[in-house]
Amino acid sequence: MSNPKIIVRILGGLGNQLFCYAAARRLALKSDAELVLDDVSGFSRDLLYQRRYQLDHFRIPCRKATKAERLEPLPRLRRYLKRAINRHRPFELSNYIQQAGVDFDPRLLMLRPKGTLFLEGYWQSESYFKDVEETIRSDLRIIAPTDRNNVNVAKRIRECNGIAMHFRFFDSPKESGANNAPRDYYKRAVAQMNRLFPDCHYFVFSDSPDRARGQIPLSDDRITMVTHNEGDENAYADLWLMTQCRHFIIANSTFSWWGSWLAENVDKQVIVPGLEKRSGKMWWGFEGLLPERWLKL
Repeated sequence: MSNPKIIVRILGGLGNQLFCYAAARRLALKSDAELVLDDVSGFSRDLLYQRRYQLDHFRIPCRKATKAERLEPLPRLRRYLKRAINRHRPFELSNYIQQAGVDFDPRLLMLRPKGTLFLEGYWQSESYFKDVEETIRSDLRIIAPTDRNNVNVAKRIRECNGIAMHFRFFDSPKESGANNAPRDYYKRAVAQMNRLFPDCHYFVFSDSPDRARGQIPLSDDRITMVTHNEGDENAYADLWLMTQCRHFIIANSTFSWWGSWLAENVDKQVIVPGLEKRSGKMWWGFEGLLPERWLKL
C-alpha cells in the first residue's frame, strides 16, 4: 500500500482557509501522511463571493494538488459520487470525509487514514490542532507586506499599547442586522479594555469602515482606521497588522479569530461576541469555536 495522503479542499475566506489547513495539517502529522492542498476546486465556482486561494502568503510547507488529485476531469460529479458512497461507510473507514455540522467533532482527532483521504470542511476549532500548536504557528507565519503604508502602520502599532478592533458586517444597512455583532457588544468591549489598559490605542479593521466608525464610542484621537488594504487579495496584510497588536476585540468572524490567535503576545486579552447563532448568513458560538481563555461578552 502506498504511503497515506490527505488531500484537503481549501474553502471560503482567509479565516476559513486557515481552519481548513490547520485541521488537515494536524491530521497529516498524526497519521504520518503527506498533506496536499487543493487550491482550485473550492474557488472555481464561487460566483457569489469570488474568493480566491490566499495561503501563499504563509510559510506553508505543503505542495499543491495535481489535476488528478483535484478529481479532474468532471470534478463536481466525481466529488458528488465520493460523498454519496462514503455516507454509508463508518467514519474511520471513509476515504472522503465531509464535515457534518459545525460543532467540534472529536472523531477527526482519532482518525488515522491508511491510503488517500479527501478532507472537506471548515473545522472551526483550535481543538483540531491544539496539540500541534507550535507547528501550526510556524507554518502560518505571515510573509509580511513591505509597502510603506503597512510598514508605517505596523511601526505605530508596536510603539503603543495597540488594540485590534474588528467589525464584520454580514447584513447591509437595509437588512435587519441580526447577523452582525450587536452594537452594545463593542460599547461593552471598549469599556472593558479601557478599564484594563487606560493608555491603549485602537486600530480598527472593517469591511465597511464608515459603518464601523459610527459604532465606536471613542474620540478620533483614540483610534486609527486601517483602510488602505482593499480587496480580498490584501486581506493577509490586514491580518498581519492585527497580529502586531497586543490585545483584541474581535467580530463574529473567523478572520479576526485568527488575527488574535496568531498574535504572539502571551499576555493578550481577547474579547469575543458570546452570542450563539446557527442560521442566516453567519454561524457563531458553536461548540469548540471560542477558546475558554477568551472573554465572551
